[in-house]
Amino acid sequence: MLQRWIAISALLWVGYAQVALPASKLGLGVVQENGAITFRKNGLEFTYVEGVGWVPPLEASLPPPQGTLLPLEVVRAVGLVAAPEAGVRFSADASRLRLVIDLPAGSDPASLSRVELSAYPGRLQIELPFFLPGLEKLRPPVGVGLEGQYEQQGTVLSLQAPAGRLYRYRTYRLENPARYVLDAYYLEPEREEAVAPGFRYRELWAWTPEPLRMYWLEAEPGRWRMEPVGRPGERRVLPEMAPGALALLNGGYFDGRTGTPIGLWVRGGVPLNFPYGRSALFWQDNTVFAGQPRFTASVQLMDGRSLRVGLNLARARYTVHTLPGLVGRAGENVHLVQGEQIIATYPAPYELPEGLWALSFPAEEPLGRTGETLKLQVSLEPPVAHALEAGPLLVQSGVNIFNPNAEPFRDRAPVEAVAAQSAVAWTREGALVFIVTQPMRPEVLAHVLQEQGFWGAIRMDGGGSAQLWVQGRLKNPAGGLLGVRQVVSGLALYPKP
Repeated sequence: MLQRWIAISALLWVGYAQVALPASKLGLGVVQENGAITFRKNGLEFTYVEGVGWVPPLEASLPPPQGTLLPLEVVRAVGLVAAPEAGVRFSADASRLRLVIDLPAGSDPASLSRVELSAYPGRLQIELPFFLPGLEKLRPPVGVGLEGQYEQQGTVLSLQAPAGRLYRYRTYRLENPARYVLDAYYLEPEREEAVAPGFRYRELWAWTPEPLRMYWLEAEPGRWRMEPVGRPGERRVLPEMAPGALALLNGGYFDGRTGTPIGLWVRGGVPLNFPYGRSALFWQDNTVFAGQPRFTASVQLMDGRSLRVGLNLARARYTVHTLPGLVGRAGENVHLVQGEQIIATYPAPYELPEGLWALSFPAEEPLGRTGETLKLQVSLEPPVAHALEAGPLLVQSGVNIFNPNAEPFRDRAPVEAVAAQSAVAWTREGALVFIVTQPMRPEVLAHVLQEQGFWGAIRMDGGGSAQLWVQGRLKNPAGGLLGVRQVVSGLALYPKP
């Protein structure tokens, strides 16, 4: 029986310990003498006598203090707090502490202040109109201080973040169930360094609203020269494509199995690959812009006649196909062409192999026979020195124009998935920026770049292909068990002589 009583007493004591608050956090002074402990605050005084209990007007049977810790029942009985009690919990990692306050029944979250995003100098204090004794149970990560000062009408919450970080916080409300959330961030600082005259490397945070790291290489107007690098059909690590480049960014899309580029590729005025139908980056000297390429395509027949045709996704009655995969539609036939010679004709749809091109046409209207010639001619507008198709467009003339349905993406991942993003952006004055980000959605990237004031921006290939190399070093986290991804095309940036 005695053992059972001791066990019950221990459990009760543990229960009291779980809800006991330090007198100092209640603003109480403490005096201990002659077996009694007295707590005082602004004319309020109450005493506990060892072996007797609490002195009137408190009930003697209330739980005893634990040193200078006061049980919650005593705090309430004395009237030290009048605010409604709310539950509190948290989650934390190396860069953020999230505090969730579960509001008492009947609370209106809209009555609480809402902060979209604000800076703090490492120590944050927020006054909340709730009693939060649960703070005493929370154990934040090492290096993060979290405590409350309990006033009659609420709690003053204090957070001390690790030193040497970038500090931001925000609060927001949730309606059902009623909650109030505080996100306090203590992030690795943004950084910036000059890598060459007129070139600057930066790492900064984009708020999406979650903070995501962005990796930038900026080139001042008139200081840069950019070239498309790589070779159709060949996958390589970016630095192998241009060992002497100051910076490298991955290029456009490609077929992972064959290494076939998907879309327009012009180098030095010479087309290396034909348009697919999405937006492209164009540049010549220090003028850069982006848009959907305007082009005309035709085939010259054996008898010298020239016939206008569609090209890839820009279909027409007669359509040229330059990408491997199924081409043509039911009811059509396909001339299979190697170089400029028809080598076979098949009913559509037909699996076009890599290295050949095809012309689809109504089955009853063939344009040639096996062994005859077909010459493909493509005229691009505007005629520029360099072009690389990617897409979608993000910013044009300073306006966010991201529209996931404006460009043909059979695979929706490039326009919908949360993934590492890669982009080229430029200012109205002619500064050029290579950008790679931590995983986010393309629409978020468009919003961030428009907020940054860019005049134009286009998304390049993303996901595992998104890479920024500066002076031979990969700057963004990439790779894994399979290492850094090989790509087919890239953009190389050099200082302009």
